[in-house]
Amino acid sequence: MFEITVRDGVCRLARPGTRWLSTGHDGGERTAPAAYNVTVPEGWERTDLDTYVAERLAAAGFDPESGGPALLTGVAQRHARRARLGPVEAVATAGVSNPAALPVGDDAASTADEDDTADAHHTPEDGPGTVNVVVGTTRSLAPGALANLLTVAAEAKAATLLERVGVPGTTTDAVVAACDPTGETAPFSGSATPVGAAARACVRDAVDTSLAARYPKGEYGPAESGVRTDARAKVSTLTIEDRRSPTTER
Repeated sequence: MFEITVRDGVCRLARPGTRWLSTGHDGGERTAPAAYNVTVPEGWERTDLDTYVAERLAAAGFDPESGGPALLTGVAQRHARRARLGPVEAVATAGVSNPAALPVGDDAASTADEDDTADAHHTPEDGPGTVNVVVGTTRSLAPGALANLLTVAAEAKAATLLERVGVPGTTTDAVVAACDPTGETAPFSGSATPVGAAARACVRDAVDTSLAARYPKGEYGPAESGVRTDARAKVSTLTIEDRRSPTTER
């Protein structure tokens, strides 16, 4: 799927005419020849992200005018891992120093009767932990199928992180999904389809092996920063309108 080049902390994933859908800072859908995953230095505090990305791409010898999506990470590219299966490929960098915990069940305090706002309880300042995933297929996906591929990838990332580190993600995770508009048409990308099943496996294995590279002894903590969402929402049933006549059999 991708021709991958890594220079100066920038990973370029290239394929001409690719359709991309990104959740990154410059997210959305577009057609471009490449996407990028950019490692930022320790202590990085820039907020002019578009300018920063353009500077980094130019310094690495890549075209800053390519128009492709870019993700930012504190994880070094030497920890990136690439996984391929069937018509799908995924590349991931995984760091978990700022986990985003989401307790489920009775271990989170209810706030449903207190107010209508949810508050994430923050630990210290934002750290460099990020899980970035780029997943692509040589199939041509329908618009809904490309969006669903992104969802499938996010689910696989969350499942892998829950198994390995006990949280579904970090505060700064991002996913990019991609497809080849000239490829064989695939109208669906759910987990039961060839594209979706391969994407789940690729994302799982890329994230898992990137974690192993970043934390070779399996020591993920203590967290430098992160959030824990303990707030509970108000839950109610839905009002159902019954437009049948009184004589309609039920």
